[in-house]
Formats: sequence, C-alpha cells, structure tokens
Amino acid sequence: MCCGGCAKCLGGTLIPLAVLCTLANILLFFPGGEVETGDHISDEVWYFGGILGSGVLMVFPALVFLGLKNNDCCGCCGNEGCGKRFAMFTSVIFAAVGVVGAGYSFVVSAVAMNRGPKCQVANSTWMYPFENGLYLTDHTLWEDCRFPESIVPWNLTLFSLLLIMSGAQLVLCGIQVINGLLGTLCGDCKCGCCGGDGAV
Repeated sequence: MCCGGCAKCLGGTLIPLAVLCTLANILLFFPGGEVETGDHISDEVWYFGGILGSGVLMVFPALVFLGLKNNDCCGCCGNEGCGKRFAMFTSVIFAAVGVVGAGYSFVVSAVAMNRGPKCQVANSTWMYPFENGLYLTDHTLWEDCRFPESIVPWNLTLFSLLLIMSGAQLVLCGIQVINGLLGTLCGDCKCGCCGGDGAV
C-alpha cells in the first residue's frame, strides 16, 4: 500500500468523526433536551468546538487525504508537473490544519467538562454552580442544578464524546503528518510507508 492509500484510510475515518462532532455540538444547544434562550446555554457551546474545530475545519484535510489515492504516479489532479511528492507535502499542511481544529475542540471540551454546565439553581438564578471539576467525582453536587432536568449528564456525555472524538482526530492527523513527510521524502509510489510494497 502506498502512502496515498494510508491517507485515504485516514480521510475516510475523519469524515464520520466530523459529522458526529457536529451533531454533538448541535445537541449541546438544547441543554437537557430543552429549548432554552441563548444566555441559558453554557459559554463553551457557543465556541463551536465541535461544529467548526472538529467539524467544518476537519472536512478539508479529510477530502485532501481521500484524494491522494486517486493521483497517479506521474502527477496529481491531472497535472503531470505537480508531482506526487508535492501532493504528499500539501497533505502535511492540511493535516496541520486538522491538528489545529481538533486541538481547539479538545481544549474547549476539556474546559467545559471542568467548569460544568450553566443551569438554574435553588434561587432561580442561572449560573455555573460547580468549580474545578469537583462534580465529576461527587455526583451529589448534581442536585444543585434544578433546571433543565438532566443537564449535568447531558452536557457531560456530549462534551466527553467531543473530547474523545477530537482526540482521535488529533491522532489521525498526527499520523498523516508523519505519513505525508515520508511520502514527500521517498515518494508515494515507491516508499511503501504504510507497510505495503508501494503499488498503487
């Protein structure tokens, strides 16, 4: 298998992850499954970590990775002067973009999990009742959030999924950085950097 084949595999994995991250972020706009006004939604949801970072921004490297396998050994995108090595080098740049996007989503999700959700407490005030992630180990604190119902497990589950999926995207884009560098140095059709004989 060529480096392009390895990249295609990575791109095919990034697409469904991007879709799932986008859906998870959209669901976070409905805390506890309820429709709430904008000021009742946690700030981190409005940072669009899943929609922009792990979603839209991840589509570009995924499409580039998928297209690498379709390039022939004489060029890329029908341009014989372009060269496979240049295509692999370009994939490294897009992989770096993916790392930035996934990293952004990862950080936003981690901060959101540590801070906890915005919810209505006993005095009908909307606030962040948790500090320093203590609610993660002490579930009795969840009762401090009176409304929306189930807001704590709702946010915790969705941000956990975003954290895991963006972490996976980080790893996949990191693999493509290495794969692309190998393809740039030794050529996609000869190096066999993904463990094959180098045949397209």
